[in-house]
This record gives sequence, structure tokens and C-alpha cells, in this order.
Amino acid sequence: MKTLLEKKRYTIEDYEKLPEGSPYQLIEGELIMSPAPSPEHQEVSINLSYKLYDIVKKTKKGKVLYAPVDVYLDQENAYQPDIVVLLEGSKAKITQRGIEGPPDIVVEILSPSTAYYDLLEKKEVYERSGVKEYWIVDPKRKTFEVYANSQEGFKLLSKAKGEGMVRSELLGVDLDLKEVFE
Repeated sequence: MKTLLEKKRYTIEDYEKLPEGSPYQLIEGELIMSPAPSPEHQEVSINLSYKLYDIVKKTKKGKVLYAPVDVYLDQENAYQPDIVVLLEGSKAKITQRGIEGPPDIVVEILSPSTAYYDLLEKKEVYERSGVKEYWIVDPKRKTFEVYANSQEGFKLLSKAKGEGMVRSELLGVDLDLKEVFE
């Protein structure tokens, strides 16, 4: 492991040599360590996962998966988003090693140690790889933003703070922040 971590740039092949359960993501060729999420983060993740599962199960047109699951986007980017949604006809495919290609919806719940990557580097990779909607949820500030991918890149589709609703055009639903942050 020591030799692997001394390298300057990493690839998927390097990432796959890590022991299962290692707290790393491969972000633009760098191995980035992520500590365990806070209880507050996990509560938001559970609430949103249940809500998404109910929505997708009713339509029977997709799958909802939550961390940790590897999402392989290219040779220098393998992430473990908090929640992903794959809809019928998705570019992403579920394989033995994880998810290959861009999920339709990616949800990142911000933590102090990961916010920089979620808001900048990973967001850019999600955008260029073809993720259709990118949701950024901040448990501390109680904010929820939904970005839709367009020819001009991610555009803010919907946002709310504290209370109110956000809209997912891809799922055709409104989500109540009370249900997310309760």
C-alpha cells in the first residue's frame, strides 16, 4: 500500500488494488481519503434514500443505490456518491465491481471533509460525464440544490433552504425539505 500511495497520478487500475472498504475515492487521478460521515449526514442520507426508493419503486423504472458503491466515470475518476439513481435506459450499468458510467441522478450530501470536491472537482466530472441531475444537500445549512445537465453544463433547476420544496424534472416530483432534514 505504501508504494501505491507514493505515486503522483492514479488510475482505475491503482484504485482497484486498494483493499475492499478503503476510505478513498479517485478524483481526477488523486486518491482522496474520506472519513466516515457524521450521524447528521447519515440521517439525511437515510431519509432521502427511503424517499427516492419509494418514488422509483412506484414507477418500477429504475434502481436507487447508496454509499458505499463505486461509480466508474473514466480512467481517473471512481467515486462513492452518497446516493445514485439509475433509470430505465440509463447510460450507467451495474456490474460486479460497481456502476460503470454516469448515473442519471447523483446525490452528494456535504461534509466538511468532502465539500470542496463535491462542489467543484466532482461536480465538473459529473457534468462532463453526462450525469443528468446533480443534487447537492447540505445538512448544516439545511439547503438542497438540484442541477440539471444541459448543453451549457449544469444549470440550477431548483433550490430551497430550511423548508420548502425542490423539483426533480427527471423524476417529475417535488421533494419536501421537512422529509429530508427531519
